[in-house]
Amino acid sequence: MKMKLLDWPRNMRTGAHRLRGSKQGPWTMTDTATPTEPFAVPADLPAHLRLRDCYQCGKCTAGCPVAERMDLVPNQILRLAQAGEWDPALRSAAIWQCVSCQTCSARCPKSCDCAGVMDALRQAAYEQGRASPEQARTFLFQKAFLRNIRRHGRLNELELVGVFKTTAFLNDLSIPFLFKDALLAPRMSARGKLHLTGESVRDRGMVHRIFDRCGTAV
Repeated sequence: MKMKLLDWPRNMRTGAHRLRGSKQGPWTMTDTATPTEPFAVPADLPAHLRLRDCYQCGKCTAGCPVAERMDLVPNQILRLAQAGEWDPALRSAAIWQCVSCQTCSARCPKSCDCAGVMDALRQAAYEQGRASPEQARTFLFQKAFLRNIRRHGRLNELELVGVFKTTAFLNDLSIPFLFKDALLAPRMSARGKLHLTGESVRDRGMVHRIFDRCGTAV
């Protein structure tokens, strides 16, 4: 006997909806699956994310600091990804509201990398043109940050701000965003919180090898 994914298994559905008083959440899946057959993990997501191991205990959602503001909570995003329902997952605002605190991944009893799944979905949404200009800035900041770390081995703040602001402006031509927070620079510099010259680690080759080993293309 087959049943809808929304109904399987009922006792595995996150308790977050019960705590919030909602009934089922904004699910849109219509596929079916039997409780005994394993999930076919889509090839689009790396195996190290361990997506197929998720059994919907809801600990990721229970620990998420922004779950209350999400249209789809973390365990629901993972369920969509398990079922290969990419469209609702990529259209969800939740993947952009994720703050990458890694709480979900740290709490998972099956070592599923929920934060990694969110990151992969953000990248896919950006590459497919599904992200709004405001959402795209999240992805652009991430790339600018990683490139900064790869280049110096540690954060160079002014370079990061310059690269990110320029890239974001070329992407959406938003002049207000380009000059947003500019007045904070003198105050931060006066308090010693903004360094005009950054430093680099001695062995930057090792940093490059770490990035290469992780397969991080930035």
